[in-house]
Amino acid sequence: MWKDYKNLPRNVWALSFVSLLNDTSSEIIYPLLPTFLALTLGASPFAIGAIEGVAESTASLLKLFSGYLSDRFNSRKLPVFIGYALASITRPFLAFAATWQQVLFVRLTDRVGKGIRGAPRDALLAAEVPYEKRGLAFGFNRAADHLGAVFGPIVASILLWFFAQNPNNPTVSEYQSVFLLASTPIVIGLFVIVFFVKEDGKKELEETVEKTKIKLSLSEFDGNFKRFLVVIALFTLSNSTDAFLLLRAGEAGISPPWIPLLWVALHISKVVFSLIGGSLSDKFGRKKLIFSGWILYALVYLGFAFVTEAWQAWALFLVYGIYFGLTEGAEKALVADLVPKEKRGTAFGLYNLAFGITVFPASLLLGGIWSWYGASLAFGFSAFLSILAAIFLLTINTKSVERNS
Repeated sequence: MWKDYKNLPRNVWALSFVSLLNDTSSEIIYPLLPTFLALTLGASPFAIGAIEGVAESTASLLKLFSGYLSDRFNSRKLPVFIGYALASITRPFLAFAATWQQVLFVRLTDRVGKGIRGAPRDALLAAEVPYEKRGLAFGFNRAADHLGAVFGPIVASILLWFFAQNPNNPTVSEYQSVFLLASTPIVIGLFVIVFFVKEDGKKELEETVEKTKIKLSLSEFDGNFKRFLVVIALFTLSNSTDAFLLLRAGEAGISPPWIPLLWVALHISKVVFSLIGGSLSDKFGRKKLIFSGWILYALVYLGFAFVTEAWQAWALFLVYGIYFGLTEGAEKALVADLVPKEKRGTAFGLYNLAFGITVFPASLLLGGIWSWYGASLAFGFSAFLSILAAIFLLTINTKSVERNS
């Protein structure tokens, strides 16, 4: 297997390294944020859901336009650079946040950067690999991303122990000292993009784009791809922010200094199973992997509905990582499989739009049910929706897919 990864194109390696650096930066912040918001700034579960829902929805909606524009003007590298640059500038401002509304503004701006870079980056990755290695490439990219999410919380935990006089109950200023240092890794990533990421075959693709006259419209795609988007939207309605899982882990008895390490354990699981899952989707088919992952997701959420002990939360987080490994690379590879290469930026944008239109109501829905009826009903309802989406996934035709090069 290592030989297959070693032979991946330079762009896949470079963009994956940038993903690692960016997630190291982001995940210094993310696992601390729910506790910071809830215990330090007094935000309710509903407010936490609103923050993450608005942020992720904004990113997903922007991916639609950035993906289309990257197709229309045949430029992938520039929006990738701009998106990561915006994140590097924005994140230190969390160090000055004194209310959850200010955190919302910073997270929103950070996710704008994600929206700008996401679809063009995925299109750039897909352009470098043939169909039979597409799952491998996307799985490798997701594994690198998750490896950054292993390093980030370790750094966060070390910094919190260093800055906080009482790590079990950090003050606002002690959290903010950690947030201030979070952008350092992604600044390095910007240099990697400039010097190591290349756009090959632009002239040939420009001629194809000019002939096809790409439009920002669903009518440009067939019914099978449209059904896939609907199914993704339905599943995402069950897939609220992971901040709720971290909050639930805290309720189960995991103290704040251990939360980043719990996040590390999750992402170690993600790294391992992303490397395995991407390759398996090339061998056994994308749909089978995605279906299995969504069913596993439902079981994990049912577990979180009834978790009462710290060890149970640790076990559920480890199993949760398997879901990501089975689905993330396979979903993106399937998008690339279902559409022509000159429309991939727009297709990835639509894929993220399908995610974006339901990720905000998903977080509000779970947060609202939790606030009004309790955590058990909230997580149980999400599990039901994910099973329903998995059933509808079986209607997607992947056997007759044109394997676009």
